[in-house]
Amino acid sequence: MSQQATALTHRLVPSPAGRIHVVEQGTGPLVLLVHGFPESWYSWRHQLPVLAAAGYRAVAIDVRGYGRSSKPGDLDAYRMLELVEDNAAVVHALGEQSAVVVGHDWGAAIAANSALSRPDVFRAVGLLSVPYAPRGGPRPSRIFAQMAGDEEFYVSYFQQPGRAEAEIEPDVRGWLAGFYAALSADTMPAPGGPSTHFVSRGGTLRDRFPAGRRPAWLSENDLDVYAGEFERAGMSGPLNRYRNMDRDWEDLADFDGAPIVQPSLFIGGSLDVSTTWMADAIKAYPTTLPGLVSAHVLDGCGHWIQQERPHEINRLLTDWLASLPL
Repeated sequence: MSQQATALTHRLVPSPAGRIHVVEQGTGPLVLLVHGFPESWYSWRHQLPVLAAAGYRAVAIDVRGYGRSSKPGDLDAYRMLELVEDNAAVVHALGEQSAVVVGHDWGAAIAANSALSRPDVFRAVGLLSVPYAPRGGPRPSRIFAQMAGDEEFYVSYFQQPGRAEAEIEPDVRGWLAGFYAALSADTMPAPGGPSTHFVSRGGTLRDRFPAGRRPAWLSENDLDVYAGEFERAGMSGPLNRYRNMDRDWEDLADFDGAPIVQPSLFIGGSLDVSTTWMADAIKAYPTTLPGLVSAHVLDGCGHWIQQERPHEINRLLTDWLASLPL
C-alpha cells in the first residue's frame, strides 16, 4: 500500500455551516463517516485505515458544532436537515456526486436522514448503535417527559441552554471519562441500579457515572484527544443537537413513516439501551429498511461500538461495502 493510501489528510471544506473539518484516507468510492455525541472524527480512527486499505476513500467529519468545524451561534442551526445539507456539501466539495454514509449514535440518525431526504447523493447507509425509526408519533418532548416518572430523562435535562454546560465544562475530561464508562460494556453499572440515562430531580448526570473506571477501549491519550476538542470548542454546539428534536419532528413531517430504500446495514450492541429500548424498531426493518443487506447485534458489546469492537466492525463494514453495486 502506498504512503498516499496510508496517510491521514486533514482539511476544511465549505458547507452551509461555514466549514466542515474532514479527515480523509485512501482512494476509491467515497464512504462518509459521521460521529455521535460526545465524540469527533477521531471516533473512526480504527476504521479509516482499514477502509482505505480495502479500496475506499474514507472520510470522517467533525459534525457542525464539534472540533474544528464551524459553530453557528443560533440554536436552530443544529436542526437535522441542516446537518444533512452539511453532509451533501462535503460530498460535493470533495468532487464526488454520491457516497455511502455511515453513522454512529446521533451520526446514525444524521446518516439515516441523509439517505432519506437526499437519495440523489447518498446511495447506501450504515447505522451503528441507534436503529432507524421513521418520524411519527407524538412530539418528542412529550414522550421524554412521560418516560421520566420521578426523575428526568437525560434528553430533557439537556434542553435548557447552559444547564448541562454548567455540569460538563468545569471538568470536561472527567465528565467525558464518566460518560464513556457509563455506556461501555466493561465499565457500565450493573443491571438493576439507577439508570445513567436519567437524572435525579436537582441532580446531575455525573451523579450516576461509575467512579474511577476507564473502559479498555479508551486510552489516556484517546481521552486527552476528546477532552482537548471539547475544551477548545465547548459543549453548546453538540448539546444543541438535542435541543432541536421537536424542530426536527416538525421539519420532517413530509417523511412521516417513510422507509429508507437504499441498501442498508445495522450493527448494535446487546448491552446498549439504544438496541434494547428500540427493539421494536429493529423488528420493523422489513418495512422501514426494505433495502437492508444485513443486521447484527454484537453479544456483550456496549454503545461505543466501533471503538469497543473495531475488528468486528471493520469486517462487517468492509463485507457490506463489497456487496454494494459501484
